[in-house]
Amino acid sequence: MSTLQISLAIAGGVVLAGVVTYNTWTSRRLLPKKPENAADTPAPHQGPSEPGELRQEPSMDGVSAEADASSLDLSHLPTPERKPGLDAMIDAITVVDLDTLVSGEAALAATPPTRRVGSKPFAIEGLNVISNDWETPRIGERYSAFQVGVQLANRHGPLNKIEFSEFIVKSQAFADAVGGEPEFPDMQAEVERAREIDQFANDHDAKLSFFLRARHAAWSPGYVLQNAAKLGFVPGALPGRLAMPSSTPGLPPLLTLNYDAQAALAEDPEESALREIELQLDVPLTRREEQPFQRLCEALQWLSQGMDGAVTDPEGRAVPEEVILSIERDLEQLYAALEAYDLAAGSPQTRRLFS
Repeated sequence: MSTLQISLAIAGGVVLAGVVTYNTWTSRRLLPKKPENAADTPAPHQGPSEPGELRQEPSMDGVSAEADASSLDLSHLPTPERKPGLDAMIDAITVVDLDTLVSGEAALAATPPTRRVGSKPFAIEGLNVISNDWETPRIGERYSAFQVGVQLANRHGPLNKIEFSEFIVKSQAFADAVGGEPEFPDMQAEVERAREIDQFANDHDAKLSFFLRARHAAWSPGYVLQNAAKLGFVPGALPGRLAMPSSTPGLPPLLTLNYDAQAALAEDPEESALREIELQLDVPLTRREEQPFQRLCEALQWLSQGMDGAVTDPEGRAVPEEVILSIERDLEQLYAALEAYDLAAGSPQTRRLFS
């Protein structure tokens, strides 16, 4: 072999080694980022939980599991909000007068098996003879009257005549079963009122969505969770969904973080590559006092820096600061409009209307 051939062979080997090294470096660089301590990171999806409520692992905070529960100081814990009852503003209500008292057991036996009329929630409340409060019938209680209601509108649209007719049939059947006499509202008036409320809701509904897109290396679901957990996000009810809980248990989350559900359900999620995640704020469902939009902006800024991502709108366009300021001004007007209509963001009635 000549000197030239030997030189060419050596040069070729060097080039080949360089190509192999570059390809190895490039492939590793493009692998999805994984959490640093995967064993300490919760699973991205931890099974089902109730809508509006988030799964949380129990924590004894140093208290022995055998400790007497009566000795624990629970005064610092927030009180769950009472389930909202029927409201004449957003419900069509039929009052059922009674000649005699009716037990909670009889009322529950007469309650229809389904609590919906078409796409609208249907509910029955009794006037408790002891507390004189309207409440969902309970075993062991007695009631002097009942009211049956159906919601006038939600995000599925307004109550229509077919749904109202179904409401009449269910209400009459309940009244007959408890020996009561129903007083039905006028169908046409209630359907018109439903359309008005639905129009108001359409004009004042708002869901804000921002995307964080990977600039270079993709992310694994565990890497996303590890970073989001530092801001207070926890696994939600659905695969590919994280949520930032409200300060009040049982209320809808302040923010949600969504990514590809298939990646969360993969046999080995940590081998899945995510190139974008979505942060979403459902404005009417979150209380103004909790400053959800500010929390959203902080989360976007923190995650974009920590995960090397670019903040964009749903169409992939960068979001300049002046757009953020414009959105904030529009939100203040929206909050004021909802409050003027006695439907403050995050209130029980508003959450029902925008459900």
